Amino acid sequence: MRQTALILEERGRLSLREIELDQTLGDSDVRIAIDTVGICGSDIHYYLHGGIGDFVVREPMVLGHEASGLIIETGKKVSHLKTGDRVCMEPGIPNLESEQSRLGIYNLDPEVKFWATPPIHGCLLSTLVHPASYTFKLPDAVTLSEGAMVEPLAVGVHAATKAAIRPGETALVTGAGPIGMVTALAALAGGCSRVLISDIQEPKLKLAATLGAITPINVNATSLKESVAHHTDGKGVDMIFEASGHASVFDGLADCLKPAGRIIFIGMPVQPVPFDIVKMQIREASSFSIFRYANAYPRALALMGSGKTDVKPLITDTFPFERAVEAFEFAARMPAKSVKVQIHLTNSP
Repeated sequence: MRQTALILEERGRLSLREIELDQTLGDSDVRIAIDTVGICGSDIHYYLHGGIGDFVVREPMVLGHEASGLIIETGKKVSHLKTGDRVCMEPGIPNLESEQSRLGIYNLDPEVKFWATPPIHGCLLSTLVHPASYTFKLPDAVTLSEGAMVEPLAVGVHAATKAAIRPGETALVTGAGPIGMVTALAALAGGCSRVLISDIQEPKLKLAATLGAITPINVNATSLKESVAHHTDGKGVDMIFEASGHASVFDGLADCLKPAGRIIFIGMPVQPVPFDIVKMQIREASSFSIFRYANAYPRALALMGSGKTDVKPLITDTFPFERAVEAFEFAARMPAKSVKVQIHLTNSP
């Protein structure tokens, strides 16, 4: 089937053109008309650099993996979804026979096929076919634009789950980009009484401060260690979510932790970073890492549907599909006031 898609032709070159893709509908699949797609940092990294680690763009690839849409056809075995349903889609499809899938950690399956990760095409196109098991109906109160935010929120939910938050604990999130913001929201929803969030961009920090019990820290104006000490009466926080991936952040993280605290690594540094193991040891601190998410979509949707977690303020910029290349150029030089850029393919509510 030929259709128009946003294609990364090679590093630094995008085009909006037709492409031939297999759109065969299986018995357990649904066909979806794509409505909204968010631009992720990984999309931009592929655009600017042509690869992330071992994943290298060697041939034209459709971008995008944060999506919502409308079901327009269902396979014969699909009973929980119907034509017209408003949905979001989990973009990683594992091999259900793998050891990781059997253990419930399917995000770590080496064979997982994840949208817009070479050589798998993404979702910035008119329609696509997707397994119904990884397609989720949106609550009535959640718009299609918000539905495209479930994917990044799932990262925050997965991180908060890995942190094993106890009610009333405090957290620090380093990095106030989209993932940092949704992680702060997930930490609050998970039981944190207060979240500190650090960044160098004041407009993002001002926005974060409007989202709940979140205290911004501008590390251009103050030391992170001193500011955390000030806000915690010198005790430090119970947990740190590192969401920036910036090399300068890592060396001082342990200084902000309480004894027996924990650090959850979300951001991915481009190069190896310095990290003080001894400071972790003398605190008996724990560290965890996350890669995408597993079994997080239902909880992310429940939080949004209940009104407990509001992602609308994070959607700062929208572009129509015909301006998709411009949207990526904008996101590649994102102004400080912008958080999440989305592309709308239809005019659905």
